[in-house]
Amino acid sequence: MTLHLFLFFHLNLAFSSIEEEVRPEVIRRCYWPLLRLVRSQRLPTGIEISGYTLEVIASIDPLWVEELKNLCDEGLVEFIGSGYAQMIGPLVPASVNQANQRFGLQVYEHLLGFRPRLVLVNEQAYSAGLLGHYLDAGYEGMIMEWDNPSRFSSGWSSQWRYLPQVAVGPAEEKLPIIWNHSIIFQQFQRYVHGELELHEYLNILEHQDPGPVGAIPFYGNDVEIFDFRPGRFTTEAMIEHDEWSRIQELIQQLRTDDRFIFIPPSKVLSFSVPKDAGNFLRLESAQAPIPVKKQEKYNITRWAVTGRNDTLINTLCQRIYRKLVESKETSEKHWKELCYLWSSDFRTHITGKRWRKYRRRLAAAVNRADVKEPAELYRGDRTICPPGVKVQRQGKFLEIETTEMKVRLNLRRGLTLDSLYFPSISPHSLCGTLYHGYFDDIASGADFYTGHFVFETPGRPKITDLVPIEPEISWQTQPEIITVTGNVRTPLGKVEKLISLDIRQQKVVIDYIFHWPTMPIGSLRLGHVTINPEAFDRSDIYYRCHNGGSQAESFRVKGEHIQHGEASSFLVSAKHGLGMTEGWVELGDADKKLRIEVDHTVANLLGLITYKNVAESYFYRCSLSASEMDETSKARRLTEPFRARIAISGVR
Repeated sequence: MTLHLFLFFHLNLAFSSIEEEVRPEVIRRCYWPLLRLVRSQRLPTGIEISGYTLEVIASIDPLWVEELKNLCDEGLVEFIGSGYAQMIGPLVPASVNQANQRFGLQVYEHLLGFRPRLVLVNEQAYSAGLLGHYLDAGYEGMIMEWDNPSRFSSGWSSQWRYLPQVAVGPAEEKLPIIWNHSIIFQQFQRYVHGELELHEYLNILEHQDPGPVGAIPFYGNDVEIFDFRPGRFTTEAMIEHDEWSRIQELIQQLRTDDRFIFIPPSKVLSFSVPKDAGNFLRLESAQAPIPVKKQEKYNITRWAVTGRNDTLINTLCQRIYRKLVESKETSEKHWKELCYLWSSDFRTHITGKRWRKYRRRLAAAVNRADVKEPAELYRGDRTICPPGVKVQRQGKFLEIETTEMKVRLNLRRGLTLDSLYFPSISPHSLCGTLYHGYFDDIASGADFYTGHFVFETPGRPKITDLVPIEPEISWQTQPEIITVTGNVRTPLGKVEKLISLDIRQQKVVIDYIFHWPTMPIGSLRLGHVTINPEAFDRSDIYYRCHNGGSQAESFRVKGEHIQHGEASSFLVSAKHGLGMTEGWVELGDADKKLRIEVDHTVANLLGLITYKNVAESYFYRCSLSASEMDETSKARRLTEPFRARIAISGVR
């Protein structure tokens, strides 16, 4: 049996924990040894570099770029693209993803003289919406991790991992896939770092069974971890030997064994085995709408709502983006700068020095774009409502009714939505509160509210707004909006909450203003929307939103168990999420749905879906996250109140 082996290395001089002044050392200790290995061993190798990193290398060591180009011309290196910046596409609007690919191709053509055939999904954070961008950029295939998409996809054969398959997008776009494997490349890293001996690693390879035709991804990850340590973790392995010599020893050993043959990555695309190759697959799922490489702790939340202050910098990027779109700005310089500012590495283990420099550059872009402050609050100046609007208090409830909608607020539970009706859409309340005892199941024996917030931090009681509120009611005419305002005192400071009914747009808007001096490390989830199970057809329910693509992605939830906000460990507070890159997510069935909107320029929130069957019924909820917890998280001082805005409406 012949085992075809391919490998590629990811090069990234924007690596979060590497200071800029160390970049020449990285080139010397990691990038040059890689090219020397390829040339000395005549080793077909894939090398993936973002346009930004390639520009930086060219400015520091143009000879390296020249040698890379020579190796590409000789057919020893297969260059793999990824865009201008290492951007997490499922968290970024479609037009920014398009610009990122366009600028990347421009850099590749300028410095290398060609366009790559293959594209690597950045950080292996995939959404179906990205396929359209890759196809528009002219890519013939993409590299994506196998382990996580296959985990949530029943019916996939284990043999498919060794052969090219075809990813299918939301508009039935199709792009061939070459599989990467996190477990395999992590074992390679362990061998190079001395945690596995040569015979142990060879035994691992020998137990792979790709069949008569198939390929194993020998390695597919960072190069900056060999003979160098980025400094992300205190547990990083010590450099105890020449790690490039160790890699060379492994290559030479495999070369002497007739069972192994090295091929360039794109060669895998030509492998054809009936039934086992070329299957049309959807890599995303309702449980994992944005699969990411490696273990569960490494998920989409790490670039969305963790870090030093991902929520803030993503919000500022959204404001710049909105201004560029509204002003019809066509300057390539400004769009390219926005791609840079949305790079993933500013959102994880960024050093203090680089963080301060980034914040100055981001602030300069905000000022240059003349970005407006986020949307004003709906604070009315009248207390008497006009004809056609009914407001009445009944015990602990406050009811507000117009011709198109009716909301019932619980004054003893922080203005949570007891029920929300859109009579022209359904006779049932579409969302609201499911009280204790609604489910005849002890595991679901709790009150499930709509419209509240929950903050949890390790070792402290949770903080919520589920307390009695004495409301203030006001009215404004332009636009026609009635607002109920309440204040909540918490151990971290005051929280203002405004529930507004927009009469013309037929939606309920919830504004939160956190007057907290600090935001501790923890999970802040708000705008919880709990579906009324009696209002929707269980057999046909789904959710849909955009995750970086031009087309919305739909996910059927019937029979699934979905827990995006479930902690993967004590340290990591969530597993999955939704980018909602066009600012909305819809939950519903074929006849009706709830649309939940987020104003990303107020706060760039991440969507979390929960669904489970409960006896003959079901529990279905969408929550919005402003903060989650992982190893990159930092407590932060708030120089101004933190705000978030969501809106809920019914849609046919």
